[in-house]
Amino acid sequence: MSWASWTTCGIFAGRDGVMTGESGPVLTGELDIHTTWTEVECLAYVTVQYSGASDWLPLAGSPVPCPSEEASRALHEAVINSVRAGARLPLTTGLP
Repeated sequence: MSWASWTTCGIFAGRDGVMTGESGPVLTGELDIHTTWTEVECLAYVTVQYSGASDWLPLAGSPVPCPSEEASRALHEAVINSVRAGARLPLTTGLP
């Protein structure tokens, strides 16, 4: 089984923050974003936490279908850019 994982720390969320879970809280401020992709499932799991916290929460819409490791890395970068730009996520299959 092949998998890949990325974590980016210290992302400042734009004005709308990041929605967690299906109806979870919206996180704002300084956040860490983590993406894990598994080849067997072809899914990318994206989680978020307040920087330095211990609990990771799933991003609304996660996991998302993702066909390759390269696509999951692009998804991770797209999530980071969207959070910085202030776009309220949930994830959609329209990201990369």
